[in-house]
Amino acid sequence: MKRGILTFGLAIAIASAAFSASAQTLNAIKQRGALNCGANGTLAGFGLPDAQGNWAGFDVDYCRAIAAAIFDDPTKVKFVPLSAKDRFTALQSGEVDVLARNTTWTISRDTSLGLNFTGTNYYDGQGFMVRKSLKLNSALELNDAAICVQQGTTTELNLADFFRANRMKLKTVTFATSTEAVKAYDAGRCDAYTTDASALYGERLRVANSNDHVVLPEIISKEPLGLAVRHGDDQWYDIVKWTHFVLLNAEELGVAKANVDAQMKSDNPEIKRLLGTEGKYGEALGLPNDFVVRIVKHVGNYGEIFERNLGQPTPLKIARGLNALWSKGGLQYAPPVR
Repeated sequence: MKRGILTFGLAIAIASAAFSASAQTLNAIKQRGALNCGANGTLAGFGLPDAQGNWAGFDVDYCRAIAAAIFDDPTKVKFVPLSAKDRFTALQSGEVDVLARNTTWTISRDTSLGLNFTGTNYYDGQGFMVRKSLKLNSALELNDAAICVQQGTTTELNLADFFRANRMKLKTVTFATSTEAVKAYDAGRCDAYTTDASALYGERLRVANSNDHVVLPEIISKEPLGLAVRHGDDQWYDIVKWTHFVLLNAEELGVAKANVDAQMKSDNPEIKRLLGTEGKYGEALGLPNDFVVRIVKHVGNYGEIFERNLGQPTPLKIARGLNALWSKGGLQYAPPVR
């Protein structure tokens, strides 16, 4: 029995030492006074600054949620606009602490780039936008078409796979940025523009006459989008991962921006654990036990973030679809706070 107690005590000491050693990212952020967030910068609904430099978007709100958890202040974020080509290098080099830039989780990115994806915050798939005047009903009618696409993306690879699998001829017209690709499509240099379906809704708003364009029905790929962090700091990985999970749990439990203070008095044991009135789950992450209260008070729950940036009140009007909670027929499902 004594030996067991000593072994357990040793295990606790080792775990504590490992926790301290792995806290370099959180400590650096606290000392700096702000989170450095790698964001898109050109995509409406996900990451876009206005003329005054105020950022808005679904991914942007995730970085604000992380800042709220750490500082109780969602404004303590420096947004770094990154192109598809530069986004991984910026994270690897330490220029940003987290990549929140509509990035697809793949095996090669997970294993060869020194990154960890922290979950899927948006289930997406690749589609095509064309002019209504072409009178196309299907992407299978794009044989021998010129397609505008951003280079250095899974979009470019999926496009080649789709045409090859369907024995169609492809004329790829590649651009370094999505802005350049959309401009070229709008100027008539391509018959179609392809990217993630979620992005197509935003990009359609950037062409001269958005009503003259239609998104074809085919979804040709799986695009699980999520935030990524560097390998080597498990504590930071857990913080970013659980920021996503608690946003989902908050929505599922009915904890929202408007009622979070009242919910702190709830007798529901799940809500008590989520909001930190019972247990020390925040402490286990290196955060205050009420970190979820901070997050929800400042940015809301997952559903509120979705609707504010992508949903029916916005120009994008994207339905929840696969991104509904599992209890509402979607795929969004979070482990419990327990």
